[in-house]
Amino acid sequence: MPVPIRLIACFLALLVAMGVGRFALTPQLPHLIAEGQVSLTGAGLVAAANYLGYLIGALDAFNARSPRQARFRLVLGLWATVLLTLASVPVEGFWPHAVLRFLLGVTSAWVLVVVTGLSQRIAAESGRPRLGSLVFAGPAFGVMLTGLLALALNLQGQGSATLWLAFGALALLLTLVSHPLLPHPQPVARPADPPFRRRPRALHALLAAYGLVGLGYIIPATFLSQMAAVRFQGQWQADLFWPAFGLAAALGVVVVSLRRQRPGGTRRALVMALWLQAAGTLACALPGLAGLSLGVLLCGGPFLAGMQLVMQYARELDPHGHSRNVGLLTAAFALGQLTGPLLAAVSSQLSGGLQPALYVAGAGLLLAGALMLGSWGRKPVGANSFAEQAEGLHLR
Repeated sequence: MPVPIRLIACFLALLVAMGVGRFALTPQLPHLIAEGQVSLTGAGLVAAANYLGYLIGALDAFNARSPRQARFRLVLGLWATVLLTLASVPVEGFWPHAVLRFLLGVTSAWVLVVVTGLSQRIAAESGRPRLGSLVFAGPAFGVMLTGLLALALNLQGQGSATLWLAFGALALLLTLVSHPLLPHPQPVARPADPPFRRRPRALHALLAAYGLVGLGYIIPATFLSQMAAVRFQGQWQADLFWPAFGLAAALGVVVVSLRRQRPGGTRRALVMALWLQAAGTLACALPGLAGLSLGVLLCGGPFLAGMQLVMQYARELDPHGHSRNVGLLTAAFALGQLTGPLLAAVSSQLSGGLQPALYVAGAGLLLAGALMLGSWGRKPVGANSFAEQAEGLHLR
């Protein structure tokens, strides 16, 4: 099967697992809150359940040693995303949604981890590493599609049940297309890390920074639609912000994938991405159209591109320990994501809004960039393109 076809299948799998399974909650939150199914505090806890599931699913997927186990998680994760999204149609109330979002977090992580390894191996072996990077625009297109579906259905006065049905139908259609085309994981001989090998100190700073990134970006990524709905009081323009966020994220992936490789360039680009995202997160707290518009542009653009840069920089710092480092980075990021919605729930409970949580999230992203500044003097070893980021993953 041609390489572009297999990579398109990977792109569609990420669109389903992340764009629908993971982030379809964002355009639904205004409905769930308006329908009295959850409060703003409860919405933060429902989101936290999703990110707890993601943490568990990612750790489980990294421990899948054989290609057969990886394939099982990939296929089950895709189809479970479809079924769990459709199961959300008749569901009402906090606990049913929390359980479903937890399970969707597990399944989306399975697909993300396996597809990352598959797509990057295929792209590297074919000599088309940039195509492998563009696969990561899949979640961004998923955000755009779910956002546009929500906009169209909201204009017709539909509620959350109809939106879940539309999202589930989209996931079903794309899974039927992508499933037969998905490449199979292959066994890969992996050299074991030397025992007691000391990692570069800059890698520890990167781990801390990536945890802060998870905490920082997830609050606007989860509550953007709700903030827009409150600010624009249910006007249809509020529904434009989430698909615009997806468009900005897709453009960010393209920009990072096509950038020229230069010594120290990854670190500098990463600091810039983190500080742009910090500015966007803080801008979301500003009143009116300008604040959310800046938030979409400055926070959405580095949304997925920053993740690409983190993985590339980790490989440059410690190419021989990349397999284990990817697992550590994923765990740190997932813990940050889990903390973000909990912070939002506390912020809502104590202040009645999300402004305090946005301030903390923005400060966390500023600190993440500062942590990277402290390691600028170190010259990375073995610099490679992001398309090789998942070479250390054993799920290929």
